[in-house]
Amino acid sequence: QVPLVESGGGLVQAGGSLRLSCAASGRTFSSYNMGWFRQAPGKEREFVAAVGYSGSRTYYADYADSVKGRFTISRDNAKNTVYLQMNSLKPEDTAVYYCALGPVRSWSVHDYDYWGQGTQVTVSS
Repeated sequence: QVPLVESGGGLVQAGGSLRLSCAASGRTFSSYNMGWFRQAPGKEREFVAAVGYSGSRTYYADYADSVKGRFTISRDNAKNTVYLQMNSLKPEDTAVYYCALGPVRSWSVHDYDYWGQGTQVTVSS
């Protein structure tokens, strides 16, 4: 098992910012792909962003169109932690946010093997 623990969720007004953190333990973190997903009530879990090693000492960062330009994913391999900086938040960003770890670059929930417990983000209008 690879425990993933999210933190940083909360209630914020539209236009505000939050930073989510996800700490991993028990495994070599730097070689794995890390993703953030979210699930709103009554909806399927959806991809938000992902970061991973793409070779030649570079990392990729992928974003869903709905968050591109507003959210930034980053990772600190020394701390085994991935972050999601969320700016210009909108009410439609309200959801439970999950971090996940997987072996491949992917936007699909099915390609991630380990999941955190989720953290609630609520954006009021």
